[in-house]
Amino acid sequence: MLELPTDVHTAMVAHALRGFPNEACGLFAAKPGTARVERFFPMTNAAASSQIYRLDGKEMLAVEREAEAAGLEIIGVMHSHTHTSAYPSPTDVRDAEFSDPFGMWHFVIVSLKHDHPALRSFRILDGTITEEPVVLVERT
Repeated sequence: MLELPTDVHTAMVAHALRGFPNEACGLFAAKPGTARVERFFPMTNAAASSQIYRLDGKEMLAVEREAEAAGLEIIGVMHSHTHTSAYPSPTDVRDAEFSDPFGMWHFVIVSLKHDHPALRSFRILDGTITEEPVVLVERT
């Protein structure tokens, strides 16, 4: 289960819409050992593509440092699908195997296929895709 504060949910969807017609992407972080997102880091899609996303290595290092300085750890990646459903594509699965071989990350996809964006989260391990619940929470 991924716990997503409503303001983070809003920020992810807004970032996806701003990135259109290209896919948008970013990382998100939580306190170590938890799945309650504390911070979303919108990033540049280095691929500048409507069909794939690629995180810029330098930007990713800067985000990881910023999260660490705040006492947080990166727990996942968000990206948008501009014309398809919020479900991992074969490319997403291959990327997950490379970037997260132990299946620790949460993969959030925001679909812009319909009038109302749809956000879903998945775990991906050894090519197996498992959807997980996304629970919207208020910040305390």
